[in-house]
Amino acid sequence: MLAPMGVFDDASTIAQPRVVAPATASFSVVVVAGAGAGARLEVAPERSVRALVGQSPSCDLRLDDRRVSRRHLALEVVGDRLRVVDLASTNGTRVTGVAIERALLTGGERIELGDSVLLVERLGASGAPPPPAHGFGRTLGGSPAMRRLYPLAERLARSNVSIVIEGETGTGKEVLAESLHEEGPRAAGPFVVFDCTAVAPTLVESALFGHERGSFTGATETRHGVFEEAHGGTLLIDEIGDLPLPLQAKLLRALERSEVRRVGSNKWIKVDVRVMSATRRDLDAEVAAGRFRDDLYFRLAVARIELPPLRQRQGDVALLAEHFWSRLGGRGPLPADWLERLEAYDWPGNIRELHNAVARRVALGAIDVPEAPTDEAAAAIPEGDALGRILALDLPLPRARELAVQELERRYLTRVLERHGGSVAKAAAASGIARRYFQLLRARQRKREEP
Repeated sequence: MLAPMGVFDDASTIAQPRVVAPATASFSVVVVAGAGAGARLEVAPERSVRALVGQSPSCDLRLDDRRVSRRHLALEVVGDRLRVVDLASTNGTRVTGVAIERALLTGGERIELGDSVLLVERLGASGAPPPPAHGFGRTLGGSPAMRRLYPLAERLARSNVSIVIEGETGTGKEVLAESLHEEGPRAAGPFVVFDCTAVAPTLVESALFGHERGSFTGATETRHGVFEEAHGGTLLIDEIGDLPLPLQAKLLRALERSEVRRVGSNKWIKVDVRVMSATRRDLDAEVAAGRFRDDLYFRLAVARIELPPLRQRQGDVALLAEHFWSRLGGRGPLPADWLERLEAYDWPGNIRELHNAVARRVALGAIDVPEAPTDEAAAAIPEGDALGRILALDLPLPRARELAVQELERRYLTRVLERHGGSVAKAAAASGIARRYFQLLRARQRKREEP
């Protein structure tokens, strides 16, 4: 089995990332109309996660506005501007009267969402840049996006609060959770991982809480669940958003009372466990859709960390590739021309995909990173022929199919929205899919298009 993504053994041997100019401005967002008028949120470049605005208690700026979604929009400083991203909200976001999906603001603009209006104010030069570091525990990364996370991670490691780690598949959520465990007071205790997607739904309760011998067909012996295994340490519940709804109430009870009961037993067992959760899903959206209990979400998300995708981590592709190359036994330096191709690729599979690409290169000596077609090949493809351009990349069939489906979704969503005047409800109905699923498709497309 290959080593976990983002792990390193000797930080002193890691090549330093290229220097990236830090963000230079901070912004203040003030509610000037609607519920909560007068509330203020400062968004600084050193902030460790995007600031969220919406109805959910997990939001940094909470608006008690029925026309505002649970997670309506996200705010983040990019250079000397404030990036506003609509998070597939029900009623949309407008900046100075113009409907937007994302926008870069300089200060003085008015953001309209629901019945609320926010005024963006530029505060000028920011405070100290992210501290110089290229890792936290087992987690590796020297980009500004990662360095902003480390001060928060250090504080959370010393605490005992529940944490939700959000991020795309392959961004290193499990490695970060293990880093938090190893840098904290429970480091001497066990670190146990339970993946909600790796266990059959009928066996999840037994895996979590254990079972007694004879409690069900096939239970030939008494077994501890992961809560008992993690006693005195940390339990990471991976892909918590996939936990079956009937079991969420039982998990909530275990968390609130710090005790579990094995399947087939009447005895309650006290456990001392710090619980972390990881998810690729938007749990606020899952709560709104009725697929995740809001009381469980509030119990789990005492603190929140959002891991950025690799495409947003400037300089980290080279840093990680050189580390994996060395660790996997690559001979000599990493080929410079291949490294350029690694940095030019968008890595939809994130760190996991990068690790596997380096592992294949070490094992087979094959160059397997997709690259753009040559000028001659590109010239032979008719303008607008997206399928032809995908074929020109000479990708494996699964990856080519994935890109083709993404392009189809992008064009279809754009076309159907234009036909129905931007109305999500009408566009979803015309598409023959549920409105919420239509919104999820839009959100997924927006994430792909983010720089």
